[in-house]
Amino acid sequence: MQSISTQAIYSAITGKKVFCKFLSANDTGETGGHQSGIYISKPAIPILFNEAGQKGENKDKWVKIKWQNDFITDTRFIYYGKGTRNEYRITNFGKGFPLLRPCYTGALFVLVKDTDEDYQGFILETDDEINQFLDAFGISPTETNKLIDNKFSDPVIKEKQEMYNFIANLQEDFPNSFVMAEAARKIQNKVYNHIEYVRTDPDKKLVEWTEMEYKLFRAIEHERYGSMISNGFDSVERFITVANQVLNRRKSRAGKSLEHHLSAIFDGNDIEYTSQAITEGNKKPDFIFPSQEAYHDFNFPLEKLVTLAAKTTCKDRWRQVLNEADRLKGETKYLCTLQQGISTAQMDEMQAEKVILVVPKIFIPTYPKDRQDKIWTLGKFVEFVKEIGKK
Repeated sequence: MQSISTQAIYSAITGKKVFCKFLSANDTGETGGHQSGIYISKPAIPILFNEAGQKGENKDKWVKIKWQNDFITDTRFIYYGKGTRNEYRITNFGKGFPLLRPCYTGALFVLVKDTDEDYQGFILETDDEINQFLDAFGISPTETNKLIDNKFSDPVIKEKQEMYNFIANLQEDFPNSFVMAEAARKIQNKVYNHIEYVRTDPDKKLVEWTEMEYKLFRAIEHERYGSMISNGFDSVERFITVANQVLNRRKSRAGKSLEHHLSAIFDGNDIEYTSQAITEGNKKPDFIFPSQEAYHDFNFPLEKLVTLAAKTTCKDRWRQVLNEADRLKGETKYLCTLQQGISTAQMDEMQAEKVILVVPKIFIPTYPKDRQDKIWTLGKFVEFVKEIGKK
């Protein structure tokens, strides 16, 4: 189930207008004063009324507010303009309303306008809930008690908007690696609008997609485990169980992430390939170009067959690629990695085994300077398989 803060964020993102404030003692009745209801500052008038009230007269409006995505109240917006009063409040929450007790003093109140008559209200109590909401909109506690800009002109805020949209609509705790990778690409492409980099700068696109997927994964982790970790565990066994779940899910995602993003790069460049092709026995290179069928067709020219392995890190695992395709024994193998830096000795071993590293351009300077010319960028590899396909 989604946390109340995620529900509030999603509602705020999709609403027409959004207001938030910390509930004061006067709002919750803790002071025992005669005022009732939640005070709304004058800069936030547009969330209540289309026009400001006139001094010397009262003004009101009845609306429906859905609270905590759970129950609805018929509630009154009112401007007190008579006598010495000149203020706006939300009143009439109904008998036994549970969210305006003194214990809620200091909680964050979020009001979302969907239509002129329909609103959503949220009360966020814990530090985690409050900080998650404020962080989603890039505001500090001092910037509350006014309308929130939910149109997101800042790309970083747009990222969060799209991530929370995705999380709010999840039907499971964690999506599988394919869905996660696809969502990260869609978010990154939508926010930054540079899908052309798939062809013009695939190195940059691969890094951007990978970074976005990591951010998205961490956002889901925070949503699923944040409050549990903050509140602590009732036993060491429970802590170990949760820790293992987190670590195993991270390993599983990272292992497939690179492969999914490379597939999207190849699709975007109209390159023919087979992923997870079966060569001999149980051997499965990550990619065969142009296809698994071509690999098993012994009339197909050997010089037009290419395999590519995808390993996030390869410092110790690069030798696994040597025996993934018997037909290509003794031929050049290609290994795409996000590894940053490998020793000169290891690179010499790779070269002796005819393994060429394919590395995003930005990471090549982390390798030994006198070996960098032996490394291919992803862009170079893409052009290479394109040319082979034309022959």
